[in-house]
Amino acid sequence: MDGQSIGDSTATPSKLSLIPYLFLSASSLGTGSIDEVVIDALCAIRLHLDMEVAFVSEFSDGRRRFRYVDSSLENLPIAVGDSDPLEESYCQRVVDGRLPQLIQDATKIPAALEIAATTALPVGAHLSIPLRLSNGQIYGTFCCFSTRPNPSLGDRDLTLMQLFADFTARQIGRELEAMQVHQEMTQRVTSALESQAFTLVYQPIVRLADRKIIGFEALTRFRARPIRSPDVWFSEAAEVGYSEQLEMAAIARALESLAAIPKDIYLSLNVSPDNILNGAVERVLQHAPLHRIVLEVTEHDPIPDYSSFGERLAPLRDRGVRLAIDDAGAGYANFLHILQLSPDIIKLDISLIRNIDTDLTRRALTAALVGFAQQTSSYIVAEGVETPAELTALQQLQVNTAQGYLLGYPISLGETVALF
Repeated sequence: MDGQSIGDSTATPSKLSLIPYLFLSASSLGTGSIDEVVIDALCAIRLHLDMEVAFVSEFSDGRRRFRYVDSSLENLPIAVGDSDPLEESYCQRVVDGRLPQLIQDATKIPAALEIAATTALPVGAHLSIPLRLSNGQIYGTFCCFSTRPNPSLGDRDLTLMQLFADFTARQIGRELEAMQVHQEMTQRVTSALESQAFTLVYQPIVRLADRKIIGFEALTRFRARPIRSPDVWFSEAAEVGYSEQLEMAAIARALESLAAIPKDIYLSLNVSPDNILNGAVERVLQHAPLHRIVLEVTEHDPIPDYSSFGERLAPLRDRGVRLAIDDAGAGYANFLHILQLSPDIIKLDISLIRNIDTDLTRRALTAALVGFAQQTSSYIVAEGVETPAELTALQQLQVNTAQGYLLGYPISLGETVALF
């Protein structure tokens, strides 16, 4: 490249011959946003062909809209967002075959002279390739033009344009598919919220010494279609920007149960760190009996700023709220939350509890966490206890509190009340 940058419009065509191929090679790495990739593609082909303007158009509602534009001209004749009637464009006539895809000199073609832009801009050389999506739909066109003719353009240039158009169509197709998926997720989540298509169940948390229920974990169950696990619903809500609305709606529903549950029993609520940091959890708990509330933060959820998180949570903890770290030991994950947040409760994940009666590694890790809890004035809750052998092993390791199907299934509020 003789030290010349890819964006140097003064570089000669011979020195730019490798630009399109270098671009396609680099773009295969998958970095960059759709906007960056398409603009880079337009710039690369425009420089290679020694043209003045390159653009991507979209056909919509009988109009041609300019979605991406790259140009070397000071007074750009088109801009992103501009549109004009589709029938008055080169693009439509190339797509339906009234104009060729490669034009060396538009003033020599009668059909091109019928278009006002040919003389108004003027248009000299012009190349245009339809952008066809994977479903066969024509999205628009990938185009280059100059105000002057270019008799050197030939079939090899058209083939290269086709290559870039196909590449661009794939990028746009992926973006459209992602937008469609996002729209469908948003619709599912907002529909579930509007129809309140979820309910709460409560799983007992049991003190093993006397098998007394000391708390309930509130768990959300969704009735909305499609039937999926709660974690998928909450993950989708976070992805489309409805994490706060869905999580707070579930927490508000759970808080209604406190009046029906004995006052010496606490309620454990699953929350995301983001909704603690943004103040949503504090707002929803404003009138709740905070000494009866445990907030569970899973070990899997990242906390970008532990200092800010601790400051946001401090007023609630000062007023009686306890903090639990959920899923500790899941897949032998790191324990950064535990070290940074000084939780009141450490909840051992089911993956650590499963077969703990026969697995020496799980027993050793559990024993270490029990010792840590004893040294830090927190206590352990074992999750997912399903067999008497697991329960016995946990008691031998001085785990005094547990939950799981052996001790109690998640039940409705009515069934919860009936226990007392």
